[in-house]
Amino acid sequence: MVRRIIEIDREKCNGCGACAAACHEGAIGMVNGKAALLRDDYCDGLGDCLPTCPTGAITFVEREAAAYDEAAVLAKRAAALRNSAPVQTPPSGGCPGSMARAMNRDGAPAAPTVTGAPISRLEQWPIQIKLLPVEAPFYDGARLLIAADCTAFSRADFHERFMRGRITMIGCPKLDEGDYAEKLTEILRRNHIREVTIVRMEVPCCGGLQRAAETALRGSGKFIPWQVVTLGRDGNIIQ
Repeated sequence: MVRRIIEIDREKCNGCGACAAACHEGAIGMVNGKAALLRDDYCDGLGDCLPTCPTGAITFVEREAAAYDEAAVLAKRAAALRNSAPVQTPPSGGCPGSMARAMNRDGAPAAPTVTGAPISRLEQWPIQIKLLPVEAPFYDGARLLIAADCTAFSRADFHERFMRGRITMIGCPKLDEGDYAEKLTEILRRNHIREVTIVRMEVPCCGGLQRAAETALRGSGKFIPWQVVTLGRDGNIIQ
């Protein structure tokens, strides 16, 4: 059938991931650092992604395309939620690095030890948004840190300044496929989260992480205090 559908100009695309975050149907994904329409039948033709694109790389076209398949979209969302459940190691083996666990840092001193070695402030494992479970005991009453994975390398005091006392979640919308918004929404919806801090770099691609977190905060149906901290390439806080 001929219908209205989006088209993405890969030459104009800067890889920020904003459109993928805005597309609730999962029609858009990041392929080799650029946005791409993954499936015609996932695109509803409403264009929620258009206003989020900073370079004007997305437009509407009228062309032959598969009809929008709402049932398939809903099934995909349900599968994504099932896949984000806590990973358990099967009897025959598996990846132990995906097992959720909390780390007790209550006894850690407030400053580096007498040897001068820094103290890790990581409160849980795993930390990648894609690997984190939707429900876990360490979320109960938690303060969440949703951070772009480059941020920790920009500041020597990142553990003390941002991670201490928080559950850390990291991701990169430019490198990871898919969108974080649905999973973050479920984490906020299903758990008692006290506050959220989003730490991103000043580069445009980090905007996708911020938008996903903001979408999740709105979609959770809860009032959760939140803030955004933007770091410059030199690690200084610029916002």
